[in-house]
Amino acid sequence: MTDIATAVTDLLFTPGLSLEEAADRHFAPDYRQRTDGHWDDRTGFLTHIAHLREVVASGTVTVHEELRDGSCYADRHTVEAVKTDGSRVRMEVYLFGELVADGRFRRIEETTLLLSGAEADREFGRAR
Repeated sequence: MTDIATAVTDLLFTPGLSLEEAADRHFAPDYRQRTDGHWDDRTGFLTHIAHLREVVASGTVTVHEELRDGSCYADRHTVEAVKTDGSRVRMEVYLFGELVADGRFRRIEETTLLLSGAEADREFGRAR
């Protein structure tokens, strides 16, 4: 069974782990995500993550609260990223999700809040 900290760490902060392998570990084939009101299917989500892999050098995920109830998942977490240009981004994320029987995410709906970073980083959660 996955959790958001492990999923984001594998997607963005684990050198040598392919995007496809990371996605298959944590996200069902019919995965969908809504970030700040904008929906993406799995392909759109992976396009977003591929872009972040180009602009993020390192980072961490800190889970502040996490709840599970059957197939329902919710958390509040902070992502801190150091970009390849040396600038830093810190975002707080409020997330509700649905898990499939094997423990991977089928759906995530999240709202992001920029805590620190450039104004352009306000769209970091869905940048392409």
